[in-house]
Amino acid sequence: MLTIPSRPGTTNPISSLPGAAGLAGILPTADECYAAARALAQRLDAKLIECPPPRGLYLACSPEALWLRLRTPRRELAVRAQLSAGRQAYRADRASPRGEAIARACGLPRHGSRQVVDATAGLGRDAHILARLGARVTLIERSPVIFALLEDACERASHQASTLSWLARMRLIAGDAGAWLRACAAKERPQVVYLDPMYPRQTTRAAPGKEMQVLQALLGVVDTADTLLQVAQQTASERVVVKRPRHAEPLAGEPPDYQIVGRSTRFDVYRSTPQ
Repeated sequence: MLTIPSRPGTTNPISSLPGAAGLAGILPTADECYAAARALAQRLDAKLIECPPPRGLYLACSPEALWLRLRTPRRELAVRAQLSAGRQAYRADRASPRGEAIARACGLPRHGSRQVVDATAGLGRDAHILARLGARVTLIERSPVIFALLEDACERASHQASTLSWLARMRLIAGDAGAWLRACAAKERPQVVYLDPMYPRQTTRAAPGKEMQVLQALLGVVDTADTLLQVAQQTASERVVVKRPRHAEPLAGEPPDYQIVGRSTRFDVYRSTPQ
């Protein structure tokens, strides 16, 4: 079990997190997963279930990973966090500071290692890339369910010797990013705060992707990223980087100082105004 710093200089176990509202329960898919599923149910204030619900969200604790699953009348969708295998690992193995737009936006090619706070950690993919490229990344996630997925991915990665160098540069924090950033002492302020907020889709021509459907079912589309941008600008000692769809409006309607634009996404960079 990982230990989770709740704010600079202190530590809290995950049992201090709020419950996981909206889950039908936690399902162990094999006998060897029962103990882990029971412990997770206690930590998230959820119940153990013996079979998938007819519809809705549940966590499936399997030998290979912890899954967040969404059952609908027509199909079941599943999401997990995965850092040390699959497409994410393939991308990370080939990443370079100049080849990755997120690394350029965070200043890695020029400055080398950076202290980065990923204030909307989610499934940890962008933070993983930054850590692989030398950044020291603090990942903050407010959803206890998403945090459990992220913790599971890091726990599994820790069993591989090849991951230990970059995993040591990732620190997981469960809680509200805005409150955590406000609590930062001046000497602990990160150079970069990174935001990748969820947002309502701007077109009805296509259904959201599988992963987005599951996450929106859990989290909805209500977001506090506008306020978080202001807090981030006041906390970061150097810059705030916001990931956006290429043609989306700037976060909070605030034009960035400059942009790094890719084929489908862009990174808006704001020079910070620490107080």
